[in-house]
Amino acid sequence: MPPVVAARYALWTFVIVNLVIVEALFFTAGTGKNGVLTVAKFFGMHAALLLLCQLLLVARLPWLDRRIGMDRLTVWHRWVGFTLLWTLLTHAFLVVLGYATLDDAPMTKTFFALAGVPASLFGMLAAAIVVVVAAVSARQVRRRLRYETWHGVHLLLYVALGLAFVHQLQEPTTFKTSAFGTAYWWALWLFAFGALITGRIVMPLWRNAYHRFEVAEVVRESDNVVSVRVTGRNLDKLPARAGQFCIWRFPGHNHWWLANPFSLSAAPDGRSLRLTAKAAGNASAGLRNVPVGSRAFVEGPYGAFTALHRTRPGALLIAGGVGITPVRALLEEEPAGDVVVLYRVRSEDDAVLIDEVRTLVANRGGRLHLLTGRTGETSPPFEPDNLLALVPDLAERDVYVCGPPAMTSTVLSSLRRLKVPQQQVHAERFGLA
Repeated sequence: MPPVVAARYALWTFVIVNLVIVEALFFTAGTGKNGVLTVAKFFGMHAALLLLCQLLLVARLPWLDRRIGMDRLTVWHRWVGFTLLWTLLTHAFLVVLGYATLDDAPMTKTFFALAGVPASLFGMLAAAIVVVVAAVSARQVRRRLRYETWHGVHLLLYVALGLAFVHQLQEPTTFKTSAFGTAYWWALWLFAFGALITGRIVMPLWRNAYHRFEVAEVVRESDNVVSVRVTGRNLDKLPARAGQFCIWRFPGHNHWWLANPFSLSAAPDGRSLRLTAKAAGNASAGLRNVPVGSRAFVEGPYGAFTALHRTRPGALLIAGGVGITPVRALLEEEPAGDVVVLYRVRSEDDAVLIDEVRTLVANRGGRLHLLTGRTGETSPPFEPDNLLALVPDLAERDVYVCGPPAMTSTVLSSLRRLKVPQQQVHAERFGLA
């Protein structure tokens, strides 16, 4: 069974088993004070389960990340997040409506009365934070915000998480309905919290303390491209593979909260890691000034853009711009022969690491097509007919795609139209949001 399929089965099994348990707890717990409050309890219990699933999706657990990829997990996290939003709002509305019906009082008066009860107040505050985070995560708003601003607001979800836990703990209709129900909810919360703390805090801190990463070399590849080589202790024990990326911080160079996901631009060799970045912002542009010998904080490696998912002997590697970096690393792991690289850039001067790519492709007896030109040209190279002309047997190959979002979407659309099996297509955008 392919690794990604095994991971999806594991996730779906986890979700279905817990959904069955939550349904059983709901139907055996009895009804609420009226029908509306009973339905409100149903939505509340499912909101708690959605919240715990959210934690697992962002815990960056290596087993899941290597098989599914942070890119796909982040998309699922987004959709589960908006499902959680509407489930919470429905739960809150029905609670207020239920008590207003019970007391024969206006909903506004009931709302403020419930706000005076600690258990309800904790739930209201948690829901309010989720609404704020969802609002700034809407695409129209997200595009206007700096990543650091969006990320700072997003961190409030951890406050909402704590408030939601206390709210559920004080609600007799969930934690205290039965001994099994109490044990189940405690086990689920501890498992989710443990996964999050392990993946996001314990593991990165331990790895950096163990490996003690530091900058060994800074190389200006061109006027706007720089490579940074990082060394450390016992790097042969770091589970990194070609095609993956890390989240990099350089203390003293930037503020600690400024982190960037950069792909490994060379296959890990057990002695060093290399990133190559184009000056697209202040953080990446300033990498050329990072002092040799300074400490680096490396989180990861992450991503499923690796040879672990190969299903065919032949491979087609498609890159656009600086998206060549994980492709260049993959070339070091590729077996000899039967590899084709399509590298899309505006001009040959913009082709990052082109000499290294040419050498690696030649050493493996492969083919490199350097596709130059601007967006909007009359014959785009990634339209189905043009792709097929360049690589007639592409349906018999694994296809790896990395580049700007618009290019990646175009390539994936063409591959679907050419009926390339989905399990042979591997793409990751290496983003944090």
